[in-house]
Amino acid sequence: MRHGPVTQHLGAALQGPSATHLLGTDQYGRDLWARVVYGGRLTLEVAATAVAIALIVGAAIGLLAAMAGGWTDAVLMRALDIVLAFPYLLLAIAVVTALGPGSWHAAFAIGVWLMPSAARVARASALELKPREFVDAAYALGATRLGVVFRHIVPNAAPTLGVFATVAVGRAVILEAALDFLGLGAQPPQPSWGAMISSGRDYLLTAPMLTVAPGCAIVITVVALNLVGNRLQRRPGGT
Repeated sequence: MRHGPVTQHLGAALQGPSATHLLGTDQYGRDLWARVVYGGRLTLEVAATAVAIALIVGAAIGLLAAMAGGWTDAVLMRALDIVLAFPYLLLAIAVVTALGPGSWHAAFAIGVWLMPSAARVARASALELKPREFVDAAYALGATRLGVVFRHIVPNAAPTLGVFATVAVGRAVILEAALDFLGLGAQPPQPSWGAMISSGRDYLLTAPMLTVAPGCAIVITVVALNLVGNRLQRRPGGT
């Protein structure tokens, strides 16, 4: 890539698309194409990290609730209901405010928001698999509950959790862009789609590409992830 995402050329500020700058330049003369590409890498890294946090913690909680049952299941599910009761953006803002602005703090905040959904998916899958004959056979052969979880429940629940993860990354991209837009995610001069939309608001009439380019990148990414998730869901073992 010929232009860096943070390299400034004030003499070339707010140029339109050209052979030199495919999408033009921003108010500081930085190449918009480079910033969209690098911003996408950062956004997807944050979103993937958030989903990984949600899956690891949420799946563990959901599996524990399903396998233990009784009051353990009831207490854990009610605790997750409390988290779900908070508006998602307000919850993320509260977590990031407590930790401080930054990309990885935003990833943690998004992971906290996604965690109850991951737990519910894992719990539903485990409850559906618990009565199966191969689980009863494993217990009859002397397998422990932990062994059944890791050797039979988790592998069979993996396709469903994979579909959830694909769709959840799209949701995480939107929330990450919202936090960046508010100045709570990636900090300047790091390129990020939400921050680019925020900084381009003052130039909507003179240089609309500053907001259109990252906005289109967000839409295309989320739609693509949802299409992949829907395709996986239609495959055997994906429901």
